[in-house]
Amino acid sequence: MLYAQIMAGGIGKRMGNVPLPKQFLMLGSKPIIIHTIEKFILNDQFDMILVSIPESWIDYTNEIFEKYKVKDDRIRVIAGGKERNDTIQNAINYIEKNIGLNDDDWIVAHDAVRPFITKKIIDENIKAASNFEAVDTVVPAFDTIVRGDGTEVSEIPVRDEMYQGQTPQSFKIKAFQDGFSALSDEQKAILSDTAKIILLSGKKVGMVAGELSNIKITTPYDLRIANAILLTGHTAGE
Repeated sequence: MLYAQIMAGGIGKRMGNVPLPKQFLMLGSKPIIIHTIEKFILNDQFDMILVSIPESWIDYTNEIFEKYKVKDDRIRVIAGGKERNDTIQNAINYIEKNIGLNDDDWIVAHDAVRPFITKKIIDENIKAASNFEAVDTVVPAFDTIVRGDGTEVSEIPVRDEMYQGQTPQSFKIKAFQDGFSALSDEQKAILSDTAKIILLSGKKVGMVAGELSNIKITTPYDLRIANAILLTGHTAGE
């Protein structure tokens, strides 16, 4: 089966002094998360759409879904976790408990605060799943990437080989479970990138092209940029 997971398990500390977790802040006339989930609802390839939310905000999420007429029998609002991997594992646990797991089950996991996700990006993730154990959405790195410790440069990789990761990150559930269980406790504590976890297990990870507009709204500056994108005629989620 094919599952979508909207990752909204965080509270957005970098957004500053705001009354709501960032996924619930207004972007234009609707909360950010509404823009995001509307695109996934339009895709009929998903068997279920899991929305992972801080447990204390589940009731609020259901309320705003009702307010903005987000209705789809495939939607399940569930509790996220403390860290990203916990949020993913909670979704897997939900699937296992309520439906059961199969070896060919996939999750297309997307940040709730990337509201400009396009149908093309989602479709390309799903298409690439037939050739890989996981798929990463990326855009070329236009700036030179510098590796260092904050004081001294240790490496400057070839820019043409560098990409910036976005979401969705899509993965076969079994590949994630196998890769995560093989990590040491130290690795589990520091590794939060799903594609890297699967890559470390020796499995192939595909790449699909993202878009520069597929930004992640993390700071107040990002939110201003997102509103500016709306004003130029780009509808969030199209």
